[in-house]
Parts: sequence; structure tokens; C-alpha cells
Amino acid sequence: MLEKLVIPAGTKFEEGSVVVEGDAIIGPGTSLGYGIIARKVIVGEKATIEGNIIGEEVRLDAWCSVKGDVISKGDAYIGEFATIGGKLTVYGDLEIGRNVRIKDGFEAKGLITIQDPLPVLMFVFIYLLELLRLGRLEEAEKLFEELEDFESPLIIPENSTINLEIIKTDKNIEIAGGRVLGNVRGRDITVERSEVFGSLRGRTIIVKGSKIHGAIEGKIVYLTEESEVFGHIKADKVYMEEKCAVEGTIIGKSGVLIKPKIEIKREEEEKEEKEEEEVKEVVEANDAAGMGSGEVQKDVS
Repeated sequence: MLEKLVIPAGTKFEEGSVVVEGDAIIGPGTSLGYGIIARKVIVGEKATIEGNIIGEEVRLDAWCSVKGDVISKGDAYIGEFATIGGKLTVYGDLEIGRNVRIKDGFEAKGLITIQDPLPVLMFVFIYLLELLRLGRLEEAEKLFEELEDFESPLIIPENSTINLEIIKTDKNIEIAGGRVLGNVRGRDITVERSEVFGSLRGRTIIVKGSKIHGAIEGKIVYLTEESEVFGHIKADKVYMEEKCAVEGTIIGKSGVLIKPKIEIKREEEEKEEKEEEEVKEVVEANDAAGMGSGEVQKDVS
């Protein structure tokens, strides 16, 4: 689930908060320079949230730090050694660990239980194993269905950074139908039907029907579906559809291809295609020298 950074449709980067229509899953060790407003909010261990957290259900794992208020319209789970710089307000039941620090106090309408809640992903894993061990397959299937209730969640992988200036992770990034603020840095980046106020930098970068208010730099860049770039593009290869627009310069070290329709290929497909071309070139060179096709002198493995 946390193998890529996903900003789903309808996500808004507003002053002080990221507003998500669905759920939000924040990985361990992540630094989020905003507050978060979502349906369910799950924050991993040792993550830092600079603003308020507001959700229908909130779960903070151990050693989390929230600089603002935490408001849960339903139940809340606060792990041990968590820190809340404002007030904790829970309208449902509160399960809270030991050594939790809350600067402005807390208010809970329901039952308060003091214990150390398991990290949420570990809890789900152990519970699922126990159901399978007992042969309760129907309940296990129901648990999977509940997990699928995370409809188009905001997902931020472990040790990522998101603030006013940058969105950075060592994983892939997908931005779909959102309005995003910050320079985007990741492995492979896909932006679809979105508006990004910042630059993009990664390996393979795919922009579909989007506006990028900044530069794009990568190994391979695809620009499709009438996308607009208000900055330069710099890459090894640039593939661009005719109805797209680029305000700055376009630099493709190995070429720039502009066509009515572009077929998007991932880096693995590009690598396979390049290897096939190298083999073909070697075979043709050997044939021209009067050698058999099986007598290849160059190692292309």
C-alpha cells in the first residue's frame, strides 16, 4: 500500500492544510508541513504533522508529533509517546497509550481506555493471520472488503517530505485530478488531469491533460492530451503530442519526437527496445562483414 506516493482526485493544497475527499495514510517517519483534513486519518510511527488533524476517525501511531489540534468526529487511537501541540477532541471512544503529551488537554465524549495500541498496519496483519488460522474465511474476506473502503486515499510513503516548497519521496509518484503546490521529486512521476504549481524531476515523467507551472527534468518525458508546461523540458528523450504546449525550451539529448498521438512506454519497455536495437545493429554489422548471424562479436547481455 505504501509503495508509491498517491495524491488522489479532488485533493487540495490549501493554506495550512491538505484537504482530501477520502482517507489519508501517512507513512512512518514522514514530515508533512501541513495539517490534514480527511475522512479517516492514519499516521505512522515517528511522523511529524505541522498543522491540525481533522477526521471522522484518527489514528496516530507511537512517537508521532502533531503541532496543532487533533479532532476526531468518531473514535481515536493515540500511540505511546505521541505529542500533540494543541488540544485533542474526540467525539467517540479514545484509546490512548502511555506517556502521551497533550499541551492543551483533551476532551473525549465516549469511553477512554489507557493502553498501547498496536501500529495500525501491524494490527491488521496480525488480525488477518489469526482469522486465517482459525479458518474464518468469511470474516477474513470481510476484513479485505473493509480495507478496500480506503477509496482513493492520499498515500504518503515512509520517510517522505511534503511542505510548501517540495514533495519528495524515493518511491513513484501519482497525481490524479488534484491541485498541488510544491516542486515534485520522485522516481517515476505520473500527473493526470491535475495542476501542479512547481517543477517535476524524476526518471520517467508522464503528463496527461495537466498544467505544470514549472520545469520538467527527467530521463524520459511524455507530454500528452493537450498538456501545458510553463517552463522548460530537459530530458534524454522527449515525446510530445502536437496539441500540447511548452512555454520554455525543449532539450532532448537523444531526440524530441512530436506526433499527433504518442504511445507511452515505461522505462523497462524502453530498455528492452534499446537492447533489441543493439542486437539488430550488431547482427547487421556482422552480416555486412560477411559473417554468419550466429557469430556475434559484441556482448550485449
